[in-house]
Amino acid sequence: MTVDAKYKTRATATGGGRDGHTALADGTLEFDLVIPRELGGPGGDGANPEKLFALGYSACFLGALRVGAQQLKTKVPEGSTVSATIGMGPRTEGGFGITAALDVYLPGMTEADAQHLVKATHGICPYSNSIKATVDVAFTVRT
Repeated sequence: MTVDAKYKTRATATGGGRDGHTALADGTLEFDLVIPRELGGPGGDGANPEKLFALGYSACFLGALRVGAQQLKTKVPEGSTVSATIGMGPRTEGGFGITAALDVYLPGMTEADAQHLVKATHGICPYSNSIKATVDVAFTVRT
């Protein structure tokens, strides 16, 4: 598969990785990183890769819903939201893996239309396409 990247951004992590700092090269975002207690760290204020992934995936999927709706000749209702829950932990096969769940709220759409839109969007969203071979994304669709 080839991707013709129309946009690129760059971030650099420093320190211990999960307990360091990360910043975008253009200076628009930066975060102190902290390991969650559940993963053996001190917890507390700070970001981690799973938090950053949840932010990105929820925003990306909401944007992709608009593309999906356009292709299906419908509209995304006002007030629609996407919440992403990202988990991380050991895999039974060894190493670590992530889990992903999206809660998609499409107020006023019929259940059938909402399900159809979410399914189509899952095939459009770059985050979904990036993980679909290795992560089963759980969907909750509310109308």
